[in-house]
Amino acid sequence: MSEEFDDSEGWEKITYTSTDGLRLAGRKYGWHNDGPTPVVCLAGLTRNSSDFHGLAMYLAYKADTCRKVLCLDYRGRGMSERDSDWQNYNIWIEAEDTINGMIAAGLESASIVGTSRGGLIIHLLAAMRPSLMRCVILNDIGPEIDGRGLVRIKQYLENATDPQSWQGAIDFVSTGGKSQFPEYNQEDWARQARVIFEEKNGAIVTRFDKKLANGLANIDLDNPLPSLWPQFSGLTGHPLLLIYGENSDLITPDTISKMKKLHPRMAKIEVSKQGHAPDLGSENLPIKIAEFLETHEHQAD
Repeated sequence: MSEEFDDSEGWEKITYTSTDGLRLAGRKYGWHNDGPTPVVCLAGLTRNSSDFHGLAMYLAYKADTCRKVLCLDYRGRGMSERDSDWQNYNIWIEAEDTINGMIAAGLESASIVGTSRGGLIIHLLAAMRPSLMRCVILNDIGPEIDGRGLVRIKQYLENATDPQSWQGAIDFVSTGGKSQFPEYNQEDWARQARVIFEEKNGAIVTRFDKKLANGLANIDLDNPLPSLWPQFSGLTGHPLLLIYGENSDLITPDTISKMKKLHPRMAKIEVSKQGHAPDLGSENLPIKIAEFLETHEHQAD
């Protein structure tokens, strides 16, 4: 891979132990920064802390007000240990892991950015430990999920194999994502491949446990999908920014409208020509996120 996709600098690794003994990990950016509220970033189902590298580098080193940024890898993803029991790959346990990760990093509270799965975990934190959160940023996720997107993600997971080359990895992510990101070029897909795959012992492998697919095996669109509207009500006391893709198949206009009705102060950003989930390092989103945090974090006091 070319050097422009190198995200090895600007952060230090943090490790901690889950309540059931797994070794979990994450990235700390700008840990010398003091003053403003830290930010915690929570990734999507199969993603990991590297997903937020562009955003974290901006918030920690380039913004007008630089701050600590903690990006966590859930169990079975990124640098974290895989769980022998795939049923532990659920948002309740991952929410508990998130709390433990914040404690391990010495954070009493933080503004939290959640992409997809990370946003669902935020909903649970609103019920479990609302005092941990200041500002909240949901990236292409709400309390109700469109089944079309879940089916696409399920198919993506079922088709996930270890490619024979980096070009094979790029082809895999572009084939699965071109409907959501029709204007991505080869460099964009190469960057996405670096987030999803890594090279170990000469082989290119997924940076997530393929057993994550088991959790989506029983999706039945003939029955209503579970929702988190009661938990979303717990976010109404927090400054909230919703970022969503114009092409998203996971959050619908109806869901966004209902969210706005329940949380009238919720700010929104639609990212044109992107789908699920918008790249938070693109389209001036780091600048907009920094502005939102600086404007609203005092409201969470």
